[in-house]
Amino acid sequence: MIIAAAQFSPVPGDIDANAARMAALLTQAAERGASLLVFSELALTHYDLRLIAADPGGMTVTADDARLAPVRAACRSTGVAAVVNAAGRAPEGGSGPTIASFVYGPDGTLLTRYDKVHLTEEESKVFAPGTADGRFTLGGIRFALATCFDNAFPEVPARAAADGCRVYLSSAFHDAPERVTRYAELARDNGLHVLLANGTGIGSPGPACGLSGAWLPSGERVATAAAWTGPVPDDGAELVPSDDAELVRSDVRDRITLMADPAVAAVRVEECGEPLVDVRTAAPGLLVAPNRHDEGGSFAHLREGVLRRLLTAQESLPDGLRLEFVEGYRPPALQRRYFEEYADELRAAFPGRDAERIHQDASRYVSPPDIAPHSAGGAVDLTLVTADGAPVDMGTPINASPEESDGACYTAAPDLTPAARANRRILNSALRAAGLVNYPTEWWHWSYGDRYWALATGAEHALYGPKELKELKELKELVDEPR
Repeated sequence: MIIAAAQFSPVPGDIDANAARMAALLTQAAERGASLLVFSELALTHYDLRLIAADPGGMTVTADDARLAPVRAACRSTGVAAVVNAAGRAPEGGSGPTIASFVYGPDGTLLTRYDKVHLTEEESKVFAPGTADGRFTLGGIRFALATCFDNAFPEVPARAAADGCRVYLSSAFHDAPERVTRYAELARDNGLHVLLANGTGIGSPGPACGLSGAWLPSGERVATAAAWTGPVPDDGAELVPSDDAELVRSDVRDRITLMADPAVAAVRVEECGEPLVDVRTAAPGLLVAPNRHDEGGSFAHLREGVLRRLLTAQESLPDGLRLEFVEGYRPPALQRRYFEEYADELRAAFPGRDAERIHQDASRYVSPPDIAPHSAGGAVDLTLVTADGAPVDMGTPINASPEESDGACYTAAPDLTPAARANRRILNSALRAAGLVNYPTEWWHWSYGDRYWALATGAEHALYGPKELKELKELKELVDEPR
């Protein structure tokens, strides 16, 4: 998954112009393979506290503000999520406007809102502080949000790391390079991948320094934008925003929560008892891949609730496209065999890797047997085809491993063809809207009701635990037996 920070000079006070610029930058980010774009502090209005204080009604926005419609539309059309920092209207129960980060998902809907907690003395004259930590999950990665002065408080990134966040996103208006270099220490001390979107131009505190960038958990800087060197106008002179804009990118695929993560196994299961059904008879309108066979047809079974959601997703697809079902339920013994065979392949290919690394790497492609969504009947492998069943470009064949596809099997892999990127976006949008979640290392794997789904959505518990299809059939035969 590629994430990016946008560095540009907003037009002071012109929300419409800045929203349009953000929409254009989202399109550029998509063309460069990014799945998330972060903007700098108060980028929607420019960091000018005087403008905001003089017109708090006109300069503040809500998440659904019509002036942000171009940004939401760009998220939907590109499949790129956005972190837009703005002067936010007072949240429900709040005492005043805030410096707010609105996080829009790839479908344009609001994922979360974060209100800056730590305000400078000048900011506190215009804004009220927030009270809650900013968190969201996207593409299997848990993100933390922070805004500028928040980063001066070590407990902010420390809480993010303790809360299971892997990537730390900062929107800022830093005026000195020294403030930017501190992010290396922040990343290293907390084991976080850090992305900074910093401002440019002249704001209330003076000129911002640019230098947006990204740091690995080791503290190594891996991306940087240019320092801002624009002219500083004389007092009273109007600032003319620069046309220059930069996107800095960073790959955070190693921050994905894998099936082998202890957090997945720790999810509690409260089995709801929903039956496994054969999709071939329960949903004849769903195309089943013709080359799939096993004794008893185990592969064609799914939990009833998952199948309902698949049919809902299919109805939302554009004309000319349909889902092709490849595999659903997988008996636990078969899941174990698949996992062990793939782990053996990795041991042979990488003899220097220890057992823990092999187990983790294997879980990118085959779920550990004890928590496997397929064995709970909650997961499905599928693809898109044309109305008459012809394949479309999805970037890789279904079930391509990370090794043979060079990572292109990852859902948000960069460097896909435009057609493959568009088709994955269509598939993702339909299935997400129907309530399923994707395993980000496999574009074809989607699930509902299992442990991974519960962790990704914040559900209190999983709905489905492992099932033995043979036992269910024997029970049915016993019930149907004449008395």
